Amino acid sequence: MNLLLEIRWRPGIGDPSFMGWLTVAAYAVVAFLAWLAGRRAGRASGTHPGGRMMWWLVSAFMMMLCVNKQLDLQSLLTDIGRMIAWKQGWYGERREVQKWFVFAIVGIAGLVSLFFLIRYHRFWREHPLLVTGLGFLTTFILVRAVSFHHVDIFLRSRVGGLKFNWILELGGIGLVGLAALLGYQNPAARTKRLAPGFIRH
Repeated sequence: MNLLLEIRWRPGIGDPSFMGWLTVAAYAVVAFLAWLAGRRAGRASGTHPGGRMMWWLVSAFMMMLCVNKQLDLQSLLTDIGRMIAWKQGWYGERREVQKWFVFAIVGIAGLVSLFFLIRYHRFWREHPLLVTGLGFLTTFILVRAVSFHHVDIFLRSRVGGLKFNWILELGGIGLVGLAALLGYQNPAARTKRLAPGFIRH
């Protein structure tokens, strides 16, 4: 209980700006579209047998990012880790522990992703827009998790008035949303036939 009282994180709105709420809304809409695509895939004939589960996993992932966008739960984990390090006497080495923790999370996430890519390769091959969008979001998440100073500066820099972190995050959300919409409208069709020519193989 004392540990919980000493952490600095408190429940609240992490980004009350217009772009913050726009991103939250985008995550929620895309999560709903992915859920609809999964529901339709489960009923349509000719769809990949694991399609419904994959779409629902995508929906859950997007909803998790939606909630975390404003609650900033990674800051809670950072605070808990900081207090544990302080009480156990290794606060001075916390940066090294954080580095290996991030590497462990990335490694586990990579292994899980590799399993799903191999196990359901046909589904991912048929949804290149989804793969690209999730790639954008994964890159954004990993870059934010590493949080190198020069990387943070790059993410805050602007191009045409838009921050790079907005481009990465909202671009990824948009591609996943488009893939989910195509998956809902054409559950038994290969979405790569509907994708731009530059991603056809």
